[in-house]
Amino acid sequence: MTQICATADEAVAGIADGATVLVGGFGMAGMPVDLIDALIRHGATDLTVVSNNAGNGDTGLAALLAAGRVRKVVCSFPRQSDSWVFDGLYRSGQIELEVVPQGNLAERLRAGGAGIGAFFCPTAVGTPLAEGKETRVIDGRTYLLEYPIKGDVALIKAHVSDRLGNLTYRKTARNFGPVMATAAAMTIVQVSAIVEPGQIDPEVVVTPGIFVNRVVAVAPIAQVPSAAANPATLPTPAETGARA
Repeated sequence: MTQICATADEAVAGIADGATVLVGGFGMAGMPVDLIDALIRHGATDLTVVSNNAGNGDTGLAALLAAGRVRKVVCSFPRQSDSWVFDGLYRSGQIELEVVPQGNLAERLRAGGAGIGAFFCPTAVGTPLAEGKETRVIDGRTYLLEYPIKGDVALIKAHVSDRLGNLTYRKTARNFGPVMATAAAMTIVQVSAIVEPGQIDPEVVVTPGIFVNRVVAVAPIAQVPSAAANPATLPTPAETGARA
């Protein structure tokens, strides 16, 4: 049963030191900033974070890194123009890094949620990322053996949830959210609005509530008419005051 939380602090309660935390987002698009801020206040440390990026600017994931709570980052795109927090920590030896090609990251997470033990993939063959990995030639092409990624916790951002935890996403803010939700032992979601069961057309549900443990609305809960079978009638971020 999905728990509807009153605050982001309540939503992240109980996350343990040393946890592996899957964090949704492509840069800041879909980044669960409110949940990350709550995690900083919560105080869990020695974390392994799995995300597409290694933080932007000084907010969100970058703030978690700056607070000294992260031991290791697993990501596909660690460096960019505003990744100065991660850069400083990595260059000074204060954080570990595992680089995973973006498609492999998505597939390893999907495999974790689907119960797949491992899979072969050609990406990274012949590069330093292939070192130490089992290889196999299939139909004349070399592949690497890749293992699933699973999390103790996933922190993701969706657009709208009903009280059963069924989720819809907003455009590119969807990114890694659906696969991370399936790959974690506990999935915690921040949304712009929470509606009653039946107010989201089942055909537009992306993440079923069976994968969602906790949900918190980070803006005042919007009253969505029962005629919201059309996803176009669901509230936009501008209407709820939430970030994209």
